[in-house]
Amino acid sequence: MKKTNLVLLLLVMLMTSLSFGQRKKKDIVEEQPEPIAHTPKLVVGIVVDQMRYDYLTRFWAQYGEGGFKRLVNQGFNCKNHHYNYAPTSTGPGHASVYTGTTPATHGIIGNDWYNKETGTDVYCAGDDSYTSVGTTSDAGQMSPHRMLTTTVTDELRMHTQKRGKVIGVALKDRGAILPAGHAANAAYWFEGGAAGNWITSSYYMDALPQWVVDFNNSDAVEVYKKPWNTLKPIETYVESGTDANTYEGMFKGEATSSFPHDLPALWEANGQFGLLRTTPYGNSMTADFALAAVEGESLGVDTITDFLAVSFSSTDYVGHFFGVNSKEIEDTYIRLDRDLARLFTALDEKVGEGEYTVFLTADHAAIDVPAYLKDSKLPAGYLDMKGLQAKFAEFLKYKYGTTDVVKDLSNYQLFLDHKILTNLDIDLKEAQEDIAKELLSYEGIGQVYTAHQMWTNNYTKGIPYILQNGYNQKRSGDVLIVPNPGFISYGRTGSTHGSPQIYDTHVPLLLYGKGIKQGSTVNRTEIPDIAPTISALLGIAFPSGTTGRPIGEVLE
Repeated sequence: MKKTNLVLLLLVMLMTSLSFGQRKKKDIVEEQPEPIAHTPKLVVGIVVDQMRYDYLTRFWAQYGEGGFKRLVNQGFNCKNHHYNYAPTSTGPGHASVYTGTTPATHGIIGNDWYNKETGTDVYCAGDDSYTSVGTTSDAGQMSPHRMLTTTVTDELRMHTQKRGKVIGVALKDRGAILPAGHAANAAYWFEGGAAGNWITSSYYMDALPQWVVDFNNSDAVEVYKKPWNTLKPIETYVESGTDANTYEGMFKGEATSSFPHDLPALWEANGQFGLLRTTPYGNSMTADFALAAVEGESLGVDTITDFLAVSFSSTDYVGHFFGVNSKEIEDTYIRLDRDLARLFTALDEKVGEGEYTVFLTADHAAIDVPAYLKDSKLPAGYLDMKGLQAKFAEFLKYKYGTTDVVKDLSNYQLFLDHKILTNLDIDLKEAQEDIAKELLSYEGIGQVYTAHQMWTNNYTKGIPYILQNGYNQKRSGDVLIVPNPGFISYGRTGSTHGSPQIYDTHVPLLLYGKGIKQGSTVNRTEIPDIAPTISALLGIAFPSGTTGRPIGEVLE
């Protein structure tokens, strides 16, 4: 009996041991670690030029299920997303989205700015050391050489030993060039006029690839030479103001700003194909060309991640011309929503649903037309620049005996002539402060800061924090001017941007696809956070000047 019991005991112990070992192996299989990085076949970065965050909520009922709603409902929505610098304009915006930093570091301090070394104005993407490709004009003399840091697209190129392709597409040259980065395979932008072609620079190539030649030779752009009327019945556009009003611009040859806009009749007087930029058809043309690039460049066909950087520029042109409360802007976003749905559907088919990652943001937002705000009894107005400049000239003559102490005024920054101040034995810091105090006394100007303050302080909140992030020590001016909230230096029709005020900084950030969680946050996120978030998702190096941080709650 004892021997039998001993055998049974040994058998039980053996079975228990085997069972424990099996459970342990099973547990190990179930607890596999998370992948160190996600490798979507394609990343699509979308910048919607001049998109306010509230365009998502305001036009929500007008959107279909496949565009903005797909990104929001199936992706991640950062509801409190902001530019953390000024000036809020197109060149700095696109650079900041892709570099993960601000003009203080990447150096793109405006679309144009005064070059203190040469005493001339320079364009953020202009470069006459290269020639145009695809046109005989100088519209292709461009490169990203004024951007001082790398981009997330550059880092992807380096990480993949340049096997991952990067293509930039936009109506605006700067909207294609700056996101694509320094090491891009190509950037393409649209030239209006009589030809209406997509062009590039010899910085990227010596001749257009055949797929671009074929696209330009097709009627892909010609089909948009047609009247612009509302996509839906205009009476359903209850999310915007009246159609005919005094707050909107008019095309040359029009007697009213209201729908319909007869583009064929307006063609010759308004830049021919350039007219399409100020209509939603410009966005449709961009989507057409972006899809042609996916096909022509074989983007997203293998396991090596490619990057398509697309900027939809017509939203900015329409906003500037008609204003953020116009029927035209509502129609433009309804149509853009359909173009986005068309883009995503094509990517589902060509790349594979769940095999690509998308982010969508804006390069800046915009103020409502101040004349409309004022008529609505809200605080707003226009700076009397001629009057201010005349008064300021009198001050300079009285204080310094000459107006030559000021070399330039641009992007709400004054550039002083340091040599003249030295010759007059005037301390630079004192001159900056005296001029700042004078400007602060003018109607419509709310705050003024000096370069000395930008150099010697570390601001962490408010307007000075935003100004400091936009202040580049080598390139920015001596005195920084901030108009009162609601005040702008602009025409009486249409909307604009550029200020550090919240209506210019609050933009959407939607992320969707491979490696992205579903959800939303109202925690503050900032534009420089986008590039390191995408870099962390891909497991690549952060851009060289990164000051933003990955948004942890977004990533799987």
